Amino acid sequence: MSGGILRQPMSVWATAFAAVVAFMGIGLVDPILPAIAQGLDATPSQVSLLFTSYFLVTAVAMLVTGWVSSRIGGKRTLLAGLTLVVVFAALAGTSGSVAELVGFRAGWGLGNALFVATALAVIVGAATGGAESAVILYEAALGLGISLGPLAGALLGDWNWRAPFFGTATLMAAGFLLILTLLKATPPPATRTRLSAPLRALAHGGLSTTAFTALFYNFAFFTVLAFTPFILGMSPYGIGAVFFGWGVCVALASVLGAPALRRRLGPVGVLHLALALLAVGQIGIAVTASAGQHAGIVAFTVLTGVPIGLCNTVFTESAMEVSDAPRPVASAGYNFVRWMGGALAPYLATKLGEDLGTPVPYLLGALCCGVGMAVLFTRRHHLGALAPAVV
Repeated sequence: MSGGILRQPMSVWATAFAAVVAFMGIGLVDPILPAIAQGLDATPSQVSLLFTSYFLVTAVAMLVTGWVSSRIGGKRTLLAGLTLVVVFAALAGTSGSVAELVGFRAGWGLGNALFVATALAVIVGAATGGAESAVILYEAALGLGISLGPLAGALLGDWNWRAPFFGTATLMAAGFLLILTLLKATPPPATRTRLSAPLRALAHGGLSTTAFTALFYNFAFFTVLAFTPFILGMSPYGIGAVFFGWGVCVALASVLGAPALRRRLGPVGVLHLALALLAVGQIGIAVTASAGQHAGIVAFTVLTGVPIGLCNTVFTESAMEVSDAPRPVASAGYNFVRWMGGALAPYLATKLGEDLGTPVPYLLGALCCGVGMAVLFTRRHHLGALAPAVV
């Protein structure tokens, strides 16, 4: 990362810190999923609803984030989202049943949607070095959060499965104070966003192509994230270590690999490459799991972080560039569609794994990668606005 990208106002770093903690919440529960299932006497598929409720609410709430922020301003929207995360993360730690925990994760997802969608727009508006630098910073926060989340979940979860939820609430409260004190008030834009704007934006062929390809990608992504902890057969520390390594691959590929490959292959070329690699990784997990090769499961799980990091950055940049819709509106429409993949995958993958065998969810994930590549290829004429490769 260049020095120019690193020289940012304190408001950007405050928002980025809070974004890191917000993204920690995605992988935080990974190492403790088996412990939660045991502690609350629940099946793996029931526990996987922690992801489903979180991302389903996040996806739907994306449709109203622009409407809210255009009326109360970016800073107030960030603070409202952080407040909800603090409250519902703390409540999650008090859960007495899996149903309560799933419900509190849904409230957490609402806060996450308000924060995450607005954080990207705030970072893009306040960062120096242009939109590309801002997206790289945002994806760096995502990668760092995803890598640290399982580690924090393991360290705290080994003590008690409730501790990671209280830890997240504490860190998000710190993020609230940083944004409250360091981020200048952002007045609402002159033009208010209509509730229908994100859905209308999806009428653009390029944005809808990007969004629906990302939906299939996210299904594959969250198959790895939500189901794999149950087949690793490891302690919270072991699961946390595996997904920390995976998260490091996500972060490095997002920040270092994606920009370089995008210049050489163009965004569509990078997405084809990344989806193909993710499909190979999923098949690798399926084959090694079927053969009982534990080391192979670990290796392929960690390596899937590379194509996931590439996809995260290039999909986000492409969604911002491919249409003439305002960035917050394009982001809301795109995220509404793509997070549906994150909502569907955890429960379906885990249920298929319970009923049909461990390899099946990963083979379905590989198939989803293939479908995503087919969507990109058949609708490539809608993606002409994306920057071509540099020859």
